[in-house]
Amino acid sequence: MKKVKAAVAGMGFIGTAHVEALRRLNNVEVTAICGSKRCTAARAEELGVETYCSEYGEILRDPEIDAVHICTPNYLHYQMAKDALNAGKHVICEKPLTTTKEEAEELVTLAKKKGLIHATNFNIRFYPLMHQLKAMVEKGDMGDLFSVNGSYLQDWLFYDTDYNWRLEPEQSGDSRAIADIGSHWMDLIEFVTGLRVTEVFADFATFHKTRKKPMKPVDTYSGKLLAPEDYQDVPINTEDYATVMMRFNNGARGVMTVSQVFAGKKNCLSFDLAGSKKSASWVSERPNEIWIGRRDTANESLLKDPSILYPEAGSLVSYPGGHNEGFPDTFKQNFTRIYKAIAGNAAGGPADYPTFEAGLREILLCEKIVESNKKGAWVTL
Repeated sequence: MKKVKAAVAGMGFIGTAHVEALRRLNNVEVTAICGSKRCTAARAEELGVETYCSEYGEILRDPEIDAVHICTPNYLHYQMAKDALNAGKHVICEKPLTTTKEEAEELVTLAKKKGLIHATNFNIRFYPLMHQLKAMVEKGDMGDLFSVNGSYLQDWLFYDTDYNWRLEPEQSGDSRAIADIGSHWMDLIEFVTGLRVTEVFADFATFHKTRKKPMKPVDTYSGKLLAPEDYQDVPINTEDYATVMMRFNNGARGVMTVSQVFAGKKNCLSFDLAGSKKSASWVSERPNEIWIGRRDTANESLLKDPSILYPEAGSLVSYPGGHNEGFPDTFKQNFTRIYKAIAGNAAGGPADYPTFEAGLREILLCEKIVESNKKGAWVTL
């Protein structure tokens, strides 16, 4: 079997996750990685990748490489994706796809013109029970949808000494918590429910208005043991917290809260979906279980087990019931579908995996949410 050859650009936490997931696919070979001079050689040795570079163009000039994964800071996504498409490479990009609507629209148009596979890595869609709940909605099990509320909470920026490039608008864009984690929540809810957000009303807060930036590199999510002289004070202009009220195209209502300063919540996405027949709740830290609520009979917990799930969800399950699947498996399941399309073994598109259009959709939502916060008013999409 001829393997599709892939390269990963950006060797932080998420780039490493991409490499590890790709290694689990039988039809993919990770040929090269690209990152900063500081860590690329060491990371290549750690991951067992023979070819590494600190100059992105080397990947694009290599005729053997079929697909490029972009896992770099946000402000680099647009140009790197554009260059890869123009070089004839399929592109899998981390979210946000770009930092502006105009850039995202250009990438969508270019990818279609080139006839190349293009994907935005909204991996949370690929917990099997999210496809189960989507199927339940589509088959009418939930009834008419009334409301959805939930949150995405983290504590990795809890202290004013916590620092990362995502705090700097010139690298991450005008929004931080909404663009970084709120985008995952909104993509997931629109995916599961099939609804579209039509209006938003947002309220942002920045609790650490000044943070202490380390004078030496510190990896995402890592502990920080630096002395006072190792920091410099910098002003913060992006949100630590946001709550967004939403109206959907069927008349349903929603509320989302995101926070990166919520002590004890390491990486917790949750939501409650209310329908006219039953309700459902899911928490990402317990991804193999959905709570289902009823008015007149007993509630239940639906556990991930391919023998009892709808086929739409069972196709994403790799292990029998009682064998938990989690965060790394979502990458594998998303990439499995993407690389089937790349290899020409199946038709690829929005029904199979999140394309650049999904990335554009979240940028549109984020821009309207930022606008709403500034105006203190409802904004229509």
